[in-house]
Amino acid sequence: MPLHQVSPVFAGREPELAVLLGALGKAREGDPRVILIGGEAGVGKTRLTREFAARAERAGARVLAGGCVELSSSGLPYAPFTAALRGLVRDLGPERTTALLPHDSAGDLSRLLPELGTPPAETDRDIARMRLFEHVLALLGRLAADRPAVLIVEDAHWADHSTRDLLSFLTRNLNGVGVLLAVTYRADDLHRRHPLRPLLAELSRVGIVTRLELPRLTRAEVAAQLGGLLGHAADPALAELVHARSEGIPLFVEAALGPDGTPADDLPESLRDLLLSGVQRLPEETQRVLRVATVAGDHAGHALLAAVTGLDDAALSDLVRPAVTGNVLVTDEHGYAFRHALIREAVRGELLPGERTALHRRYAEALAADPALGTGGRPSAELAAHWAAAHDNERALLAAWDAAAECAAALSYAEGLQMLELVLELWERVPGASARIGADHTAVLERAAETAYACGETDRGLRLASAALDALDGAAEPERKALVHLERARLRSLGGGPGALADLRAAERLVPGPGPVRASVLALLGGELTEIGQTETGHAMIEEAVALAARLGDAVASSDALTTSAFVAAVKGDLVSANDALEGSRSMAERGGSARRLLRAYVNLSAGLIVECRHAEAIATAREGIALAHRLGQARAGGGYIASNLVEAQFALGRWDDLAASYEEAMRLDPNPPLRGLLVVFRAQVALARGETPLLDTLADRLGRLATRLSRFGSGAYACLLIDRRTAEGDLPGALAAAQDALARFGPTGNPWYLWPILHSAMRACAAADRVPEQAALREALLEVARDVPAVAPFWAVRKAAFVAEAAGAGDLPAWEAAVDAWEAAGEPYPLAEALTRAAQASAAASDREGAAVRLARAAEIAETLRARPLAAEIDRLARRIGVSAARPGGDAHGLTPRELEVLRLVAAGRSNREIAGELFISVKTAGVHVSNILGKLGVASRGEAAALAHRSRLFD
Repeated sequence: MPLHQVSPVFAGREPELAVLLGALGKAREGDPRVILIGGEAGVGKTRLTREFAARAERAGARVLAGGCVELSSSGLPYAPFTAALRGLVRDLGPERTTALLPHDSAGDLSRLLPELGTPPAETDRDIARMRLFEHVLALLGRLAADRPAVLIVEDAHWADHSTRDLLSFLTRNLNGVGVLLAVTYRADDLHRRHPLRPLLAELSRVGIVTRLELPRLTRAEVAAQLGGLLGHAADPALAELVHARSEGIPLFVEAALGPDGTPADDLPESLRDLLLSGVQRLPEETQRVLRVATVAGDHAGHALLAAVTGLDDAALSDLVRPAVTGNVLVTDEHGYAFRHALIREAVRGELLPGERTALHRRYAEALAADPALGTGGRPSAELAAHWAAAHDNERALLAAWDAAAECAAALSYAEGLQMLELVLELWERVPGASARIGADHTAVLERAAETAYACGETDRGLRLASAALDALDGAAEPERKALVHLERARLRSLGGGPGALADLRAAERLVPGPGPVRASVLALLGGELTEIGQTETGHAMIEEAVALAARLGDAVASSDALTTSAFVAAVKGDLVSANDALEGSRSMAERGGSARRLLRAYVNLSAGLIVECRHAEAIATAREGIALAHRLGQARAGGGYIASNLVEAQFALGRWDDLAASYEEAMRLDPNPPLRGLLVVFRAQVALARGETPLLDTLADRLGRLATRLSRFGSGAYACLLIDRRTAEGDLPGALAAAQDALARFGPTGNPWYLWPILHSAMRACAAADRVPEQAALREALLEVARDVPAVAPFWAVRKAAFVAEAAGAGDLPAWEAAVDAWEAAGEPYPLAEALTRAAQASAAASDREGAAVRLARAAEIAETLRARPLAAEIDRLARRIGVSAARPGGDAHGLTPRELEVLRLVAAGRSNREIAGELFISVKTAGVHVSNILGKLGVASRGEAAALAHRSRLFD
């Protein structure tokens, strides 16, 4: 298959595209927007605007585009506006274009495009320019009269003074017109005195302006781009190599592949010229220093560079300064780095092979003589790289092994993995390698596999673990081989691939006798079996693991066993024991010095708080765990699991803006597919609830590519999303089909973690699809499964209450009031607003329009706070249908819940607690609790005072 020159896959720009499409939506409503899009050369600004332009045109917008032109230092006057106007004339013709213009304005615009006529004779240049600006503004307004108009101005870093002035004028004067102005610029070209910098600062303070800075692509996004270029999924090793070489800049990703789809040996000449253009303007002496600096690696320390070049500090500073001023090098307190790795590569390409080898040896000798010349606190890693490049394999092997230990001590696992892989690469080239480092080849493989897990490199870790298993003799070293099987099982789970259960079973067979390894194996295997529905066998294994670990007094095995036993206790409803087990697991992980198990404890602690509906505490615990994961150097693996709990708790609490920020922060870590997919599911749930259809479409596309690698929990959450989306969009047969599929996959497990959310979403689809033929059979199947699913924990109990209400039907007010009370207690505002809406519907059906109004007012307030537009629209439609207002009655309701307002209404009418209980279908005790809460919130001492205050506040008029 031929290689695509440009990837058809639009990778990694979903958030930015969503911002542009959201701005287009505002423009469609007559609310103008200006988007300033910055990014370094090659980062994808043009690709983003072209993708957006195509979608905008499909949505019916008029799109005009033009770019600034580099012409000496001043630019070409009004170049982007001339190009945009030329495109409009090409589409409409001169006559139809001038017909859009105000009377006698074509002549002014002919200053931009001669085809429009002859410029009027104007003696005052300032007046002529102002007339031109006004007529460009008027033209945009006319174009936006019946559909939104988009004007894209590219490469504003080359804009001349006049173009900048016109951009400023339009930004400050686009009022009440459906215009979106998008401006791109190269952020890396904006030196301190660049004339665009002050303009950007000024425009950023205008209310309609949003600034977007395009980041480099993550490793996963580079892999997606490569998949488009190749026409098939990229090999993980290739994706990793290209990501490292391109540093995530899409233009460089395309340049990193040769015509056969393998890594290119050399950069294309056109790209090389682009990269070297800034270098070639520097003095020759500076270029010579740059060539030496390329051999240092990613960073060249000032003192080390001085030692290798033989220059003193002052002389070196004088020669380097032009490269810093010219934005070829960037500085920090220790030294220098090339602005982009490919600039370094292009400069290094000018060295002869002999020169390169000699320079590496000089660097190695300088570092060996004075390790303090190294940067980053790990000189052995630099030393190993230089000895290897100088072809001194023995010294390179020893330095790499020392560097791996330094990296482990510094919790720098990614760099440590590189050093261990270098040891493995050099192994056959160094006679007696095992004796020299004091470890055999298999031990290096084992350590490398563990290190790969710590930094989230699952594919590399799987290869290393598999190689170690091939080398081990299970009969001679059963426990050692069992531990590698455990490691491979963890790597498979983290990467979302199959085979984890097979590895756990193999490990269990290798260690039939009592010992700490068997305790850890049984804990993990028992948890895995419990999750897939083999509860009896799984629970027995977990109990054996807990007892064995306690008897042996092994902290690490105890941590494994206690974490899994907490899950069993939670399912049984013993939340106190579950919490005790998790706290014990954390304590044992700390005692055993196992960072991995400590983070696993935080994963389960935050998840346990979610199950108890203690969402605010779950958020605090998750943030604590994420901070710990960063300190331990395991943010991508253990930190990713904790981040998924963070966003789940934020979704439940309605902290959706916080969720969006947490999502972006987690995605920047490039989590593995199962974690990435789960994060996307919760971000998509927010987009669905807020009616952000373009963003939802983009996230759904991403989920489609991740679906096969989701964890069981992620697959369950994704199933809920599919059901909910199809229900919301009115695709009721599709919603029922998705529900049936989810029930078939998850029903047999009996696992409440997955099942109650699925059962709730599925029954809601059934309630909406009461006229679809398949509904009745699915409804009965759901009821049958629900009878056997435990719901002892609050998170499951509240979803069971909602499930029961959906099953009872729209007219069952007691069932919906029970659901309202459950969601209120759980502190989850969005489903509370949904339940209030359904309770209002039931109230109206019972001719209680006043009760319906109270409930709708509360639901509308929640929907407005969450910006849940579809639900707000549903509330408004229901209010109009039953003839009530969804506005809050009486203004201030004193913080009373809808149920408390109902109780207060009956108190004001003189009802006793028993009468209230009978009318509202609640117990007398519950009625009394409500009355006590009402008196406390109103700050009154008696029922009579409460009734008087209610009348004075006109709560029930």
